Amino acid sequence: MAERARPTARPRAALRLLGSELRLVAGRRRNQMGLLVLAAVPVVLAVAVKVTSGPSAGRGPDFLSSVTSNGLFVAFAALTLELPLFLPLAVAVLAGDAVAGEANLGTLRYLLTVPVSRTRLLVTKLAGLAIGAFWGVAVVAVVGAVVGIALFGTGPLTTLSGTQLSFAAALGRLVLVMLYLAACLTGLAAVGLFISTLTEQPIAATVATVIFSTLSLILDGIPQLAWLHPWLLVDRWLAFGDLLRDPVFTETVLQGLAVDAAYVVVFGLLAWARFAGKDVTS
Repeated sequence: MAERARPTARPRAALRLLGSELRLVAGRRRNQMGLLVLAAVPVVLAVAVKVTSGPSAGRGPDFLSSVTSNGLFVAFAALTLELPLFLPLAVAVLAGDAVAGEANLGTLRYLLTVPVSRTRLLVTKLAGLAIGAFWGVAVVAVVGAVVGIALFGTGPLTTLSGTQLSFAAALGRLVLVMLYLAACLTGLAAVGLFISTLTEQPIAATVATVIFSTLSLILDGIPQLAWLHPWLLVDRWLAFGDLLRDPVFTETVLQGLAVDAAYVVVFGLLAWARFAGKDVTS
């Protein structure tokens, strides 16, 4: 009977470990404050557009010109504004704490004393980071949608192709955008997890991850390095705009997901190679 119970017990143990990781992430005060900062941007954006005659020509994302026609565009505009810095910073903070933070606090050594393999622990950390990335995107999108609907209504959403979608269909597109951006940020989370295994200083891991993201954005903006752009994690982050066309353009989005998956695999394996043999002394 004990042998038969093992296959069922393992998934339950994995879920308990993941639940513990998510409670740890959600319970940290700095993470809660970070979510509040992420949520503040769509509120400020929506109020600013509401109290002015409209966005200035030539400034800001293209989504701003559509905010007043449909409240859901507040969510898309806020995601566009936060994608270069705030969302990567939030993921970098989570990744920095994943291994380096626990090593710095001295809890990693005790965590490894329980009957959990390092591989399972690392996979759980990466899964927690992926969920954390989705939390960040969801906070921006949901707050933006709620505030936008309250201020601008729920009329038909005009796609980037010029056609109109019903409110229900527009919500479906918003969910697709959220999932796509969460996948993009999970690639960055894998990079941050690897960096987090290299140090016991969470701030150093966070800063290094932010530098990686920022440097990638800079390189992606240099035309002379066009040959490098397809390999950069950030190159297709803004391809979520293709999900707002009618019909949806999937080519660039799928390319972006392939690059995200490659970063997760490569840096996940690097993190495993480092963490599997890491001498945890604190």
